[in-house]
Amino acid sequence: MEGAATEGKLSPALPLATLIGRELRGDGSERPLVRYGHSGFAKRGEDYFLVKPDCLRVSGDPSSAFSVFAVFDGHNGVSAAVFSKEKLLEHVMSAVPQGISREDWLQALPRALVAGFVKTDIDFQRKGETSGTTATLVVVDGFTVTVASVGDSRCILDTQGGEVSLLTVDHRLEENAEERERVTASGGEVSRLNLCGGQEVGPLRCWPGGLCLSRSIGDTDVGEFIVPIPHVKQVKLPNTGGRLIIASDGIWDALSSETAAQACRGLPAELAAKLVVKQALKTSGLKDDTTCVVVDIIPSDHCSTPPALSPKKNQNKLKSLIFGRRSHSSVGKLSKSVSLGSVEEIFEEGSAMLEERLGRNFPSKANLPPFRCAICQVDQEPFEGLMTDNVGGCCSAPSTPWGGPYLCSDCRKKKDAMEGKRSSRSTTCR
Repeated sequence: MEGAATEGKLSPALPLATLIGRELRGDGSERPLVRYGHSGFAKRGEDYFLVKPDCLRVSGDPSSAFSVFAVFDGHNGVSAAVFSKEKLLEHVMSAVPQGISREDWLQALPRALVAGFVKTDIDFQRKGETSGTTATLVVVDGFTVTVASVGDSRCILDTQGGEVSLLTVDHRLEENAEERERVTASGGEVSRLNLCGGQEVGPLRCWPGGLCLSRSIGDTDVGEFIVPIPHVKQVKLPNTGGRLIIASDGIWDALSSETAAQACRGLPAELAAKLVVKQALKTSGLKDDTTCVVVDIIPSDHCSTPPALSPKKNQNKLKSLIFGRRSHSSVGKLSKSVSLGSVEEIFEEGSAMLEERLGRNFPSKANLPPFRCAICQVDQEPFEGLMTDNVGGCCSAPSTPWGGPYLCSDCRKKKDAMEGKRSSRSTTCR
């Protein structure tokens, strides 16, 4: 399955009004083609993917087009993965202010992604089911790519010269020391499975529940210090375009990022996705669900695979960019384009603290009645949700005021539980 979106090619013959309009929109070049393909094999049937190449920010306005691609790897059942596939994008878009420019939309998107992930988790947990899912959601708008992810599904970027960039951070307790520290500080216990006789086996897990991941959507039985707050990264591709490979851990447990990229260079997206899956199965067999979505972002003056992704000898260099290893104090800044070779980094943040992710710089109108919750987007009267954190005898005392945007009572409870300020069991009182 393939799709494409185009915008008129910039040339000296274009009317002045068109050139001015593009300059005002911050879009100095034509929009690229977006072509995609997907493939997968099921072992437990818990992987799902989402492909929406024809989204519009403004109904009826082709210039507001963007594309969305996602992979969800469920565990303990399929409910969380199915629910996230159906609801996550809707919740993200509801958190984006209406009537804003493309530049403002791209700037607002990282915060909207955080709100959308948390909202999806809250709504799913109200269903009372215990399944969970990873989620990697990719938004492509022109040459700008924004990736939000929880869990260990991964998105890589293959660009000019065979350089491969990792746009996500794996939230596996075994490999992420910073996340282990956060989980234990919030009230979780991290250890390996203890067999009879005291022998410890397998990867590090969070108890109760035994989950190997520190971030996911769902997983009510594990505790809410396993958070749905995504790592978000936004980059701008060079005008030569690039290829995204989005896949579940059934791929990445078998293939390195570089191997996956090399396996399919020079092939159209649909065939590339199939070849990545085939290579993973050849390497390790069908040990887990394997799902792969390949997205090519191609300059409009090229009709097939970007030149940068054509096979070239002696260009198998891996540029490993695992950005989440930096401390929180060094990320989360909107910057004027930090050069990453041919790719420009616009934004990155991986903190699990809502105050850092939602920010203090909400518009002043958000502080006027009616109040709108920054996560669930529900308008309430000023007195609702401000002093009701201990309603219902099972909940602890209200948390101290925070400096972020307005949150309703339910979302305040969720925030406090994720930060270890309230028993995670309190959320069952909602």
